[in-house]
Amino acid sequence: MIQRTIEQLASMMSVENDVTKYKDHSIKGIAFDTRMMEEGNLFVPLKGENADGHQYVENAIAKGAGAVLWQKDMPYPPEELPVLMVKDTLVALQELAHSYRKQIPVKVIGITGSNGKTTSKDIAAAVFSQEYRVHKTMGNFNNHIGLPYTLLSMEEDTEVAILEMGMSSKGEISLLSKIAEPDVAIITNIGEAHLQDLGSREAISEAKFEITDGLSQNGLLIIPGEEPLLHNKITNLQQIRIQTFGETGSNDVYPEKIRMDETGSEFTIPSFKEDVLFLPIPGKHNVLNALAVFLAAKDFTIPYSSIKAGLKSAELSNMRMEWHEGMKGTKILNDAYNASPTSMRAVLSMFADMGGDRDRIVVLGDMLELGEHEKEYHQQLGMELNPESIKYVFIYGKLGKYIAEGALKHFSRDRVFDFTEKSELIKRLTEKIKGNEYILFKGSRGVKLEEVIEALEK
Repeated sequence: MIQRTIEQLASMMSVENDVTKYKDHSIKGIAFDTRMMEEGNLFVPLKGENADGHQYVENAIAKGAGAVLWQKDMPYPPEELPVLMVKDTLVALQELAHSYRKQIPVKVIGITGSNGKTTSKDIAAAVFSQEYRVHKTMGNFNNHIGLPYTLLSMEEDTEVAILEMGMSSKGEISLLSKIAEPDVAIITNIGEAHLQDLGSREAISEAKFEITDGLSQNGLLIIPGEEPLLHNKITNLQQIRIQTFGETGSNDVYPEKIRMDETGSEFTIPSFKEDVLFLPIPGKHNVLNALAVFLAAKDFTIPYSSIKAGLKSAELSNMRMEWHEGMKGTKILNDAYNASPTSMRAVLSMFADMGGDRDRIVVLGDMLELGEHEKEYHQQLGMELNPESIKYVFIYGKLGKYIAEGALKHFSRDRVFDFTEKSELIKRLTEKIKGNEYILFKGSRGVKLEEVIEALEK
C-alpha cells in the first residue's frame, strides 16, 4: 500500500496549505471509511448524498489516523494531526491514485463490460499470478472511489494490477481509465445493464469504449469480435493494437470442443494448440471471458503452460457461479449477484447444456434497471425458457411476473410458479423437490435470492 511522507503526498495532488511543519511525517495506506481505518492511515473524508465524511474525522483520529485530507470549504479542520487542505477530497483521492500508479513500475489491465467483469478479473488474477506479483480489485471497489482505493492499496513491488471498471453513467469509465492508464483494456461484452440510465445499447457501447481514453500508447484493446457496436468504433483508433475473441474463426482466438458439467468447462483454442484447457467455471460465456484473458496473457508473454495452470486454478467472487449442497441431494447454482437479459440467457444456456441426467429447476428474480422496456425484456426471457430442459420455473418479484407470463406460452401452468413473498416461494419449492435436482438461482442483487438459497442448503 502507499507509504509516503506528508511532503511527498503534497507533491502528488493539489494541496493548498503549507505542510512544511509535518513534511517528514509518514502515512501508510488510506481509508475513506472509519470502519476500515488502520493505524497510520491517511483518512479521506468524502462528501456524499446522505453523509459527510468530515463528521467522522474525530473517530478516525481516535482509531489512529496519521493524517487527514480536508475540503477547504468545510470549517473547523482538526489541529492535532497533519492536515492536507484540498479543494475537493474526492478529486484529491483520484489525483493521488493516479500519481501513485505513475510512480510504480506496474503494468495495468483494465476490464469493463456489461457482464463478466468480475469473472474476467478473477480469471486474469489466477493466470497472471503464475508469473507476476498481482494486485486485483477486491469486492465491488470498481467505481470512482473504489478504483483509486484499489490502486493506493497496491504494494510497491506489484508487477501487474488487474482493475475492474464499473459505471452507472456516461463519462465514468473515461475517468477511471485516465486514472489507471491501462496497458491492456478488455471489454467483455455489451449488454443491457444500465439501459435505464443510458437508454440504448449503442449508448452503453460508447460508455464502455471510454476505457480507451486512458489506454497507453501502443496499448492493447481486446474486444468481442462479434459485437458490431464496437467494431464501428475501432476504425478511428490510432496507435492502439486490437485483438478479438469470440465464437467463430474470424477472431484472433475462439473455442472448440467445449464440454461442461457442474465442475467447470473444458475447451481447446485451435489457433494455438489442441491441448485441452480446463476452467473450473461452467458456461460458454465464461469460456469467452477466459479467451479475453488468454489474449492479455499472450501479450505479456506468459507461457502456455502457465496460462493453462492459471485457468485451472481460477476462483470466483461470492455469488458468481457458486455451487452449494442443497436438501435431498440437490445441487444449487448461485449466480444471483446481478442480472440482465444477456447474463440471464448466458447462464440459462449453460444450465441447459450442462452434463448429467438430473431434473433442472430455475428460480429467477427481477432484472432491475432496464428502463422503459423492462416489461418486454422480462416477457421475452420467459418465452425463451425451454420446457424440454427445465422441469419447473419459479419466479420471484414484481417484474418477475412478466417472466412467468412469457414462460406460460410454452409451459403448462403446473410447472410455472410466481411469487412476491419469499416464504411462499420456499414452501412451494421444497414441496416440488424430489431429490438430486440441479437448481439455478439468478436475479438482480437487490432481489436477495440468497435468502431462499439459505433455506434450501443442506
